[in-house]
Amino acid sequence: MKKLLLWIAAFCLGILILFAACVAVVTALVGDRDTLAGGEGVGIVELKGVIVDGQEIIRQLRAMKKDEHAKAVVFRVDSPGGVVGPSQEIYAAVRDLAKAKKVVVSMGSVAASGGYYVSAPATLIYANPGTITGSIGVLMKFSNLEGLMDKVGMKAFTIKTGKFKDTGSPSRTMTDEEKEMLQGVIDSTHGQFVKAVAQGRRLPEAQVRSIADGRIFSGEQALALKLVDRIGTMQDAIDEAARLGGVKGEPRLIRPAKKKGHPIDYLMESAAQRLGVLSDSDSGVSVDYRLGW
Repeated sequence: MKKLLLWIAAFCLGILILFAACVAVVTALVGDRDTLAGGEGVGIVELKGVIVDGQEIIRQLRAMKKDEHAKAVVFRVDSPGGVVGPSQEIYAAVRDLAKAKKVVVSMGSVAASGGYYVSAPATLIYANPGTITGSIGVLMKFSNLEGLMDKVGMKAFTIKTGKFKDTGSPSRTMTDEEKEMLQGVIDSTHGQFVKAVAQGRRLPEAQVRSIADGRIFSGEQALALKLVDRIGTMQDAIDEAARLGGVKGEPRLIRPAKKKGHPIDYLMESAAQRLGVLSDSDSGVSVDYRLGW
């Protein structure tokens, strides 16, 4: 009996040690930045996926601004864009960083709409020849389920305080007055997009507006239109950032510390992202700088 209890105790201790090791590994993954080497280097900030909440990217950009070892920053953008507000906040953070250090954007497979918006204020923009970019435009999507509801005998009732309060309701057809009101919102945010690109790229506003109809461009086309500066890979962007920052030799890549959190929360969040169940801008009404339909 005593031997059995010892075996059980040893087994439980082994489980605890294994759990502690897993927690330590996960903490290392989400904790401090790479500390393999010291000295000067090039900061790396990566934006991937749809822009829904820009706070983490903004935190990383600000961290790069404060980091004395990061002499220049490469901002890797691989995004089809997203919600207007967060895109504008990231734009402001990139612009602020570019006033203090050289910021070189490296576009991945797609850096369109909001993905291009946040790239515009950088010091220099690299794109691959086949990068999909541009898509300077705004969209707002709605669904109309009125016909389906009629077929299944379902009725919807809304009590509201003003004629525009339920604009976009899927249970009825949108009025011309509502469409005109929403078009005004779209036109305003579109004008903000055009102005931001013109200022960031130092281009005449009229020139930007002439191609700001939502069309997309390849990296090569964007270069001809002066929407990007050079054709090249991320490594090319890193090498140029090192040169601009005065870093000699092979640059150390400095990645900002990821947001600290409980390891279990990190594992849960990662699992949710893989399952695609995290909320995005399609929930509710949103005005998007986004490549899509």
